[in-house]
Amino acid sequence: MSLDATTMGNPEHPTILLISGLGAQWISWAEGFCSLLVDHGFFVVRFDNRDCGHSTQLHDVTVDLLPLLHAANAGDLARARELVPYTLEDMASDAIAVLDALAIDRAHIVGASMGGMIAQTVAIHYPERCRSLTSIMSTTGEPEFGASTPEAQQVLMSPRPSTRAAFIESSLATKVWLSKRYADDEVIRADAAASFDRAFTPAGTARQFAAIVASGPRDVALRELSVPTLVIHGLDDTLIDPSGGRRTAEIVPNARLLEVPDMGHDRPEALWPLLTSAIADHAGRNSL
Repeated sequence: MSLDATTMGNPEHPTILLISGLGAQWISWAEGFCSLLVDHGFFVVRFDNRDCGHSTQLHDVTVDLLPLLHAANAGDLARARELVPYTLEDMASDAIAVLDALAIDRAHIVGASMGGMIAQTVAIHYPERCRSLTSIMSTTGEPEFGASTPEAQQVLMSPRPSTRAAFIESSLATKVWLSKRYADDEVIRADAAASFDRAFTPAGTARQFAAIVASGPRDVALRELSVPTLVIHGLDDTLIDPSGGRRTAEIVPNARLLEVPDMGHDRPEALWPLLTSAIADHAGRNSL
């Protein structure tokens, strides 16, 4: 498994490992956002999850979502796992492989959306590698929490165009879950163009989605978590309802919850100071 990673800051400083969401490359963690974390005294690591960006693509694997969803909805996770090439546990092991490649023993694990699910899974299976956990706009995997609105789900499940111009314009549909106060059409288009130009991997995104479905809920393990945890969730989020964040903070022992007004399922630049300060403060409390 080849995983494309990049770093910022002084490697002698405590490490923050940023884990991206569904279909999102490491460029989704904006340079300016990462620079603020560096200014707070951290060494920042970003990487492409498998099946995304410049990391390994499983081009020869096709997942049939219909039987997978039937198995998962029936509670037959054993069967669901047979139908996918990997799960969130495998993606969590990728995150650890990135730390190993950089000779980093322990890090502050920060993940957004699917990245939050992976970050939680890292904390569950590799607590000795985690100084702290920050789970952003994510959920526990329990179906009764964090559900998408029908409008957001429709956009999420709709195929994206394969031509550059159409892909960029179609990105405006994601405004259904973005921060209403801060959404900017030109920023959305620019981000979509950067993503398309670097790597266009819709089949990989489908396999990542399959991994989420097959992995099932994490609530039982999260109740036993010993890693210091911060949960951040935007109150405008329609892709993963704020109940997902509240549930995570409720069941993780001693977790702190930060709910952010005017924040959707994104990290708008206007909120970077608030978000990076919250992450840095949490990490700073747990850097020993």
